[in-house]
Amino acid sequence: MGDAQTHLNFEQWFSHSRRSLGMPATPEKFLMHEDTPVCTERSAQRVQLTYGSRILAAMPAPSKTSDAKIIEAARTLLERKGGDGFSMSDVASAVGIRAPSLYRRFANKAALIEAIELELWRDLARTLTNAIKPGDDPLETLKRQGRAYRAFAKVYPAGYALLFDARSRSSEEGTQVRAAAVAPSIPAFASLVGKDDALSAARVLTPFLHGFVSMELGEAFRLGGGLDQAFEYGLSTILNGLTRGLVKASADVKKAKRAQQ
Repeated sequence: MGDAQTHLNFEQWFSHSRRSLGMPATPEKFLMHEDTPVCTERSAQRVQLTYGSRILAAMPAPSKTSDAKIIEAARTLLERKGGDGFSMSDVASAVGIRAPSLYRRFANKAALIEAIELELWRDLARTLTNAIKPGDDPLETLKRQGRAYRAFAKVYPAGYALLFDARSRSSEEGTQVRAAAVAPSIPAFASLVGKDDALSAARVLTPFLHGFVSMELGEAFRLGGGLDQAFEYGLSTILNGLTRGLVKASADVKKAKRAQQ
């Protein structure tokens, strides 16, 4: 019964896969084709009995990796060699699969780079979330997040550059992950300047963070002095300025109300 069931599994797998993919008609040619899908282990045993070990060896093995592992390996190569310094074959070798198997998951290198970028935004969101400590006031939270942002860029310099690459393809998912990366800081900004101005305040701080770390990564600070001190000075100055701006705006509103009375 078991052998009959195995044979049935293989026949069903072979028939369905061949029809759906437009593959060669004979099992021998089918199994040797690079686009052949994976069958079950029991079916593979049946194939070995029926068609010999040579054909079995040519069959695709069960998946040895995942999209997450591929993206992780590609990120490592990106940091070591830069975006133009590695190939799809390099990525395939790093995760122990053949290049055709990689192309079944990612159509080309551009698709893989896009997946890396999306994962980097998610990673940045996690980094900024983890920087939040219970009991901190909004100013301290934003300072912690600013430091975490800088540290993230220094750990993944090539990946960080990818986040702001003008060649990045616009997509709905890309917009979503970018918004998710900003989200961990919005509550602190809202507490600091009000809900209506929270996003605007974030857009004031972000250019400083990006500009500073970009110059730091590019070794563009060449006049000496401590960069840590300069970063803290800039971070505090901007955040304190946002607070003073809110106080002044509030005073102006009160003044205007008194004038109308």
